[in-house]
Amino acid sequence: MEINKFEEVFEGKLAKNEMVEPKDWMPENYRKHLIRQISQHAHSEIIGMLPEGNWITRAPSLRSKVVLLAKVQDEGGHGLYLYTAAETLGISRDELLDNLHTGRAKYSSIFNYPTLTWADIGAVGWLVDGAAIMNQVMLQRTSYGPYARAMVRICKEESFHQRQGFEIMTRLAFGTEDQKAMAQDALNRWWFPTMMMFGPPDAESPNSENAMKWRIKRETNDQLRQRFVDQTVPQVQYLGLTVPDENLKWNEAKKGYDFSEPNWAEFKNVISGNGPCNKERLAARNKAHNDGAWVREAAQAFAKKRNEIYVAA
Repeated sequence: MEINKFEEVFEGKLAKNEMVEPKDWMPENYRKHLIRQISQHAHSEIIGMLPEGNWITRAPSLRSKVVLLAKVQDEGGHGLYLYTAAETLGISRDELLDNLHTGRAKYSSIFNYPTLTWADIGAVGWLVDGAAIMNQVMLQRTSYGPYARAMVRICKEESFHQRQGFEIMTRLAFGTEDQKAMAQDALNRWWFPTMMMFGPPDAESPNSENAMKWRIKRETNDQLRQRFVDQTVPQVQYLGLTVPDENLKWNEAKKGYDFSEPNWAEFKNVISGNGPCNKERLAARNKAHNDGAWVREAAQAFAKKRNEIYVAA
């Protein structure tokens, strides 16, 4: 079959909202785009365990420790689902991890900010996971089958994470004056970094056009950012807190809020490896990988021995 025939089949699948599967023909640029996006998503889940992991022993109650531990465990599982999906595109797990550990691969800028107080854990669950859900719900309908199917379970678990975060913020916001101030401080520090999670403005995003054309994404960065603001502001008001944006204003004409743009220079700086915790996060991730080498070696030795026994039998 000539190459243009393969392209016709591929385009036909997209036009009919059918999923592309690993054995289907796909354009090389489509494959590369998916590897970049899925691996960045996987890396973000794995790195995202770190800002919260150091609060497990410091959580204020046994219940909160157990809930946070379950959440961090979920994030590790999400990373595994996504690495597996990426592997169906012909790239190895070792290569994916090497790209992360050497700094060649990117992950979400949000995880390069510190979690200074217990309120930050609430803000991460409420705002960061809330933004993640907004990004990921549409990915349940992404055009690549393994990615879409992984997102179904991930979205269910992320919704639990968001409720956990909002519960923390509610307890603080309706607690003592000091607790409410701590909640407001966390909101002040996490609001704009969370807005950056959706990516740069559509006009400046180098990947948005292809992502929309190939139906990998169903909505643009700016559309998602607007929806996040419109849905989250009423939650802020319910908590009795204040959005840290002096330009925030309801726009009756567009039935949504006008708001300030995030500091995109800061976003680019963090993405480039110069954020508050970039070096700390990669160092921790590399240490964990190196410390776990003996586990991987033992598992490989066990698998080899088992296969030898099976063949002998």
